Amino acid sequence: MDNILYRRSLLLCGFLIPVVFNPVEVLAEDYNDDLRKNDYKWLQFNLMYALKELPRKESDHSGHDYLEMEFGGRSGFFDLYGYVDIFNLNNHSCSDKKDKEKIFAKLAPRFSLDAISGKDFSFGPVKELYIATLFNWSGGYEKNSEYEPVNKSFWGLGSDIMVPWLGKTGFNIYGLYDINKKKWNGYQVSTNWFKPFYTFSNSSFLSYQGYIDYQFGAKDEFEGNSQTNHGGCIFSGLYWHSEHFAVGYGLKLYKDIYLIKDDSKVLKSTGTSHYFDITYKF
Repeated sequence: MDNILYRRSLLLCGFLIPVVFNPVEVLAEDYNDDLRKNDYKWLQFNLMYALKELPRKESDHSGHDYLEMEFGGRSGFFDLYGYVDIFNLNNHSCSDKKDKEKIFAKLAPRFSLDAISGKDFSFGPVKELYIATLFNWSGGYEKNSEYEPVNKSFWGLGSDIMVPWLGKTGFNIYGLYDINKKKWNGYQVSTNWFKPFYTFSNSSFLSYQGYIDYQFGAKDEFEGNSQTNHGGCIFSGLYWHSEHFAVGYGLKLYKDIYLIKDDSKVLKSTGTSHYFDITYKF
């Protein structure tokens, strides 16, 4: 590992944890009495429309519909989140996914160090520690593509952190390993949250939910291709939830997403996009 990048990653962690997550005392997870006490699972289908999703060419159509199967849960020491997206369901010619890859999948398994070892690794606002992994894949048909299908993996350390007002928040830091190129390519910090903030008399509620993915520490060139050394996105969503349904809107802000340098004449990778969602929960 490059010593400069290693020091930068340590400094970033040292800066983000105390500043973003103001220390609060939390109860540690004790799995000695019952490894399965926090087990749960969930599954939902999201019918979505993305308006001007990045990266994109200026000549692309404005947006696309897609169906997302989203799932997650906990089983003993194993924590899981994931989704599978299927784009342009009716193969519309006016979709910006026309003749593009049909499927994108994300899988984010984490393995609890507390539960595996039987020891308490909590400290300050940190409730639990994990070995964290993340996998991104794309697939299906893409006509005349100049890019390889997405095949990336991320390996690192994860945690659940108690954040004032937001509550339990996932915070993970990874090294990025490109499976296509068989090379490491910088680091990524990811965080996610789900905060119900208003409950109606019928028990439905409003939530603020979202995530941040930020890459850093990459080189200016990777396998002969130029790239930025940092970039990412933040998604902020406002949703209404009932027992079996949800409706929401999300705003996504990008800065050189996927380390693609923003160039309006070639490929735009910095800006905003909008997401509209109708969900059914099983």
